[in-house]
Amino acid sequence: MMSETTNFIAYCIEEYKSAENLNGAETIALFERHKIIPYLESCYEALHVLGPAALVRDIKGIIHGGARI
Repeated sequence: MMSETTNFIAYCIEEYKSAENLNGAETIALFERHKIIPYLESCYEALHVLGPAALVRDIKGIIHGGARI
């Protein structure tokens, strides 16, 4: 069984992939390059209550050099 954090990370990957019209490999490569998964893990408590648009916006901000929530 997957943990709540793992489910959340999978959800974020899918939401970002869909929002940016990327495939899975492209999304994972971006998340690895910008250390998104460790960020999502460490900030799970604060982030898991956000809606999909806010999550995607936060991830985009990290990838494009902006501030985090």
